[in-house]
Amino acid sequence: MGKLAGGRLHDFASDEQNRGPWIPTVYANNPKAGQWTSDRLSHDMIADYKPLVMTDGEGIRCSVYVSGCPFHCVECFNESIWDFQAGHPYTQDFEDKVIKDLSRGVVQGITFLGGEPLLNTGVLLRLAKRIRKEFGHSKDVWCWTGYTWEELMRPGESADKLELLSYVDILVDGRYMKDRHDSLLQFRGSSNQRIIDVPASLREHEATGTCDPVIWSKLHDQTRFIPEIYGKDRSAGEGSAS
Repeated sequence: MGKLAGGRLHDFASDEQNRGPWIPTVYANNPKAGQWTSDRLSHDMIADYKPLVMTDGEGIRCSVYVSGCPFHCVECFNESIWDFQAGHPYTQDFEDKVIKDLSRGVVQGITFLGGEPLLNTGVLLRLAKRIRKEFGHSKDVWCWTGYTWEELMRPGESADKLELLSYVDILVDGRYMKDRHDSLLQFRGSSNQRIIDVPASLREHEATGTCDPVIWSKLHDQTRFIPEIYGKDRSAGEGSAS
């Protein structure tokens, strides 16, 4: 399925169907249900922390980057933190700092990124539970994941992933695919990825048994617009130059 850093990418779930848009992909590893879990892979490491940012979701946010990701998407922006042992350990002091930063009135919420957040549930569940205890739902929780929504809903996926989802308001799902890259997309790198309203999607899943996600109501991708008059003016200019 292609090579990256000397290793072959694998579709470990080739017998599975309906795994979400553009999955399987040749640009990343594709796991079976429950194949990767936090308890087997995570070392509870934090790769980076950025308070008061405006690029990782709606409004001003605090962003926690966890370490480790086995998807290995080709041309991944954060390849340097694929290693689950990169960064520094999650500590009580770190958690307290995040809570203090979140307490500022200007901060809308927190964002979990990586690395792969759903394979670092040991620390992120601890943090998410404290956020809900301290702030209720006055601070929202965004999360990026290489998993698709459909993969997370399939039988056999680890329960800790679904538990973390229960604390998430907005999920940006799916592997990064370089052939679907679009710099005009809102909060995503490639067009296969989706911005999902998690509470609404979980309610729909419970009510109907389907795994179709509910897309965030504020989705607004940019589009390129070149006025027709610009094209005419450019053609006229090129003609006169000749």
